[in-house]
Amino acid sequence: MTLRDLLHAAAITHLPGVYDPPTAALAVRAGHRAAHLSGAACAALDLGLPDLGYVHGTHIAARAAQIVPALAGTPLLADADTGYGDALQAVWTARRYAAAGIAGLHLEDQVQPKRCGHLAGKELADADSAARKIRAVAAEGLNLVVVARTDAYAVAGLDEAIGRAQRYVAAGADAVFLEGVNGLDELAQAQRAMPGVPLVLNRSEAGDAPVHGDADLHAVGVRLVLHPVAPLLAGLRAAQQAYASIAATGTAAGLDRLPWAEFTGLVGQDEALALDARYA
Repeated sequence: MTLRDLLHAAAITHLPGVYDPPTAALAVRAGHRAAHLSGAACAALDLGLPDLGYVHGTHIAARAAQIVPALAGTPLLADADTGYGDALQAVWTARRYAAAGIAGLHLEDQVQPKRCGHLAGKELADADSAARKIRAVAAEGLNLVVVARTDAYAVAGLDEAIGRAQRYVAAGADAVFLEGVNGLDELAQAQRAMPGVPLVLNRSEAGDAPVHGDADLHAVGVRLVLHPVAPLLAGLRAAQQAYASIAATGTAAGLDRLPWAEFTGLVGQDEALALDARYA
């Protein structure tokens, strides 16, 4: 199914974060129908920096171009932060994303440089300028799913967040991402204000938001649930344990690790060797 199809599916779709070709291949093998590429993850992995406006769409597009082939047709939704400028720059970003094989992006209404969603001190951009970016990207004809993200909830409350989201839908957004809105009652209020508009939920690792079941979320209009950094944090914990074990004992033999044969399978070693043998 395409990402656009998933927005109207009869079940919730969970999008795990993927970060490179092996993690993308693992997500596909686990049966995921879509995946997510996080700006915070790119900032950490490409630059070793926090999500405070250092990363640019060029970083995300370049990493996506590496990841998309390993997804084997599974659609990728990518973070586009604020579009990295005004409407002109947002369109340029969307073109780069489409060229990299990205299926959809989410644009937010913070000022640039933005702050990670869970941090205090966020500043909202003017709603007109945010809507203008969405209208420009939607009108570009790139067949990208456009998810409008608003960070207004933490700054100005639910009514402002819903009001902005309505404007972004009118500008051409395919779905709405109300950052920080996790309660079923508030999600239902958003659904009533925007009937038929798919909602996107961020299952962040940074807070203690309630974890509702898929049926309850679907009933209030949620169609996509993002897990941007859960696999990354799990992988870093495993790496931390391996480094500690090697430092303490000289081996990682006692740790649960991916078998070597499975690793080489993820990166296509058997196929490469077969091709090499054919033409050797």
